[in-house]
Amino acid sequence: MKIRNPKSDIRNRSLRAFTLIELLLVLVILGILAAIVVPKFSGRTEQARLAAAQTQIANFSTALDTFEVDNGKYPQGKNGLNDLVTAPRDAQSWKGPYIKDVPLDPWQKPFLYQSPGKHNPTSYDLSSMGPDGRENTEDDVTNWQTKK
Repeated sequence: MKIRNPKSDIRNRSLRAFTLIELLLVLVILGILAAIVVPKFSGRTEQARLAAAQTQIANFSTALDTFEVDNGKYPQGKNGLNDLVTAPRDAQSWKGPYIKDVPLDPWQKPFLYQSPGKHNPTSYDLSSMGPDGRENTEDDVTNWQTKK
């Protein structure tokens, strides 16, 4: 039978534990890695939002074109995109709802809709104000070509 020595148990435990210096070194290494990795992924969030806005505009375009086929014109007036969800009074052949609801853009702002459009006079203009939340700026996501 082996007799345990309390002093050797303490020594063995201290050999297995991390020192404060080792823990600080690990934290410094993790901090350096985070400083390198985080900036590379932070731009991805904005790219994903821009892609989401383009996809939402494409989905609206499909619904708006279906509305136009059924009713002979695109939704007009102050209701605009809401006419895709609930039937407008003047729609004789409305077969909707064409979408479940009118979502906000990825920056939680409403999409801007106008028919007939200023940029697309035979159909409609549909846009998101983009990250800055201001209309007619470089970062707008639109259904028309913009000069850059």
